[in-house]
Amino acid sequence: MELPLVVLQLATFFFLATPPSSLAQDAATPGLHPVVLVPGNTCGQLDAQLTDEYEPLTAGCGIPKQGLGWFRLWENFTALQEDPSLSCRATPISSGWSTTPSPATIGTFQANVCMEGLVKALEEVGYKEGGNLFGAPYDFRYAPAAPRLPSKVFSYFSSSFRLLVERASKMNGNKPVTIVSHSMGGLFTMVFLDRSPLAWRRRYVKHFVMLCLGVGGSPLNMWPLAFSNLSPPSLPGTVLTYGNRSFASMFSLLPSPKVYGDTPLVITRAKNYSAGDMAEYLAAVGLSEEQVALYRTRALPVTLNLRAPLVPTTSINGIGVPTVDSLVFWDGNFTGKPELVNGDGDGQINLQTVLALERLIGDDPDQPYFKSILVPNTTHKGMISDEFALKRVIGEILGAN
Repeated sequence: MELPLVVLQLATFFFLATPPSSLAQDAATPGLHPVVLVPGNTCGQLDAQLTDEYEPLTAGCGIPKQGLGWFRLWENFTALQEDPSLSCRATPISSGWSTTPSPATIGTFQANVCMEGLVKALEEVGYKEGGNLFGAPYDFRYAPAAPRLPSKVFSYFSSSFRLLVERASKMNGNKPVTIVSHSMGGLFTMVFLDRSPLAWRRRYVKHFVMLCLGVGGSPLNMWPLAFSNLSPPSLPGTVLTYGNRSFASMFSLLPSPKVYGDTPLVITRAKNYSAGDMAEYLAAVGLSEEQVALYRTRALPVTLNLRAPLVPTTSINGIGVPTVDSLVFWDGNFTGKPELVNGDGDGQINLQTVLALERLIGDDPDQPYFKSILVPNTTHKGMISDEFALKRVIGEILGAN
């Protein structure tokens, strides 16, 4: 699915720190291994520029409203509040299945609250943006495709990521790099590492610290695909829902049959849907045959074939927070709000998929080192913002040095 009449670029995702007051603060602490951060889903920022051929869907949208320059498409909830119909942005932000990459920059920092707390905490222990601390953004609408299938966006990310890691190592006395991922950034990193030569991994990756990642997806991600809108509508929810139906990334986060088996994840009076019934469920909530086929051929094989990264790895996940285990649409009305049946996890990633990650990596005889840490009463976002959790994360990063 292409994006005519609009040019997109992926903006970088971190905040730019306040200029330091002394040369001592300005310099990165010697001896630390460089760190590359890979953010979670939706932490990237998309900028758009309309071409002369663009015709707005409704009055007040498009060129008359935005002008001819670049404007923030995501995240820009202030502008979205001014236009609740979303029609000004519906076409550009959707469409995650295209194999044509959007222009992107990689390895620099820009204001974004997604990982601000983690970056500040790293700076407090001696890391310096652009010296030994780097970021690897990606277009969150896309996802890795099955091997041997075209995936230009992920290929572009992979080549840029590889060059960034090599450059970070060279800038720091050829020390190998510690990669720190959050949420979906961990999926991108795991697939990237699996498709990189083992000799390259062992040369350039000192440690992989993955935050808030399981390997089986989450039942929670079945909900946004099930409805087109809520009444009364939730603006951010509506934006994400419209996009999620076309974002390849959303399909990569659906529950895996390998983890959940025949466990009912969506329950109705007439029929229950397990992870093995996912294609049938997607059709039942209104996705097209083409979208269901893309799930089967591009997203599902990646989920089923995730492998241990074969570099020293630490997994840190939150527990003790109510987390969706299943959805109940008892009357079969998928456009309504379901009853949520909760279990344990971090509010987004449930404990079952975390334990599956432990088995996947920990049981691989070729995995050189693996440690799994469960942080009590920590949410998905809190892992990179709560003081207690950040101390634990920073401790593991420094321990990898």
